[in-house]
Amino acid sequence: MMEVSSYQEVLSVSVPIWSVSAVEPRRDYSMLLTFANGEKRLYDARPLLDKKLCARLKDVNFFMRARAMYGTVVWNDDVDIAPEHLYEYSVPVGSV
Repeated sequence: MMEVSSYQEVLSVSVPIWSVSAVEPRRDYSMLLTFANGEKRLYDARPLLDKKLCARLKDVNFFMRARAMYGTVVWNDDVDIAPEHLYEYSVPVGSV
């Protein structure tokens, strides 16, 4: 069995890197995301706006209600985006 030296070590092992801890939605349909490891990345949600499942996101006022919950970005009980997708399709803030 693996020995753990601290509670922080347990957290770093059990929380995936792509888990979203904070989100700052922007009126241009992008989001500044902070991931579990502290990394900040920019995600462009515009490609999703034409998809039927994400139709509500076209309303910028609805889009601006994005919040980080359950390790991902959610708007309500029906609209969220998989955190793996957010990580894979976002770019590090230093590269924009």
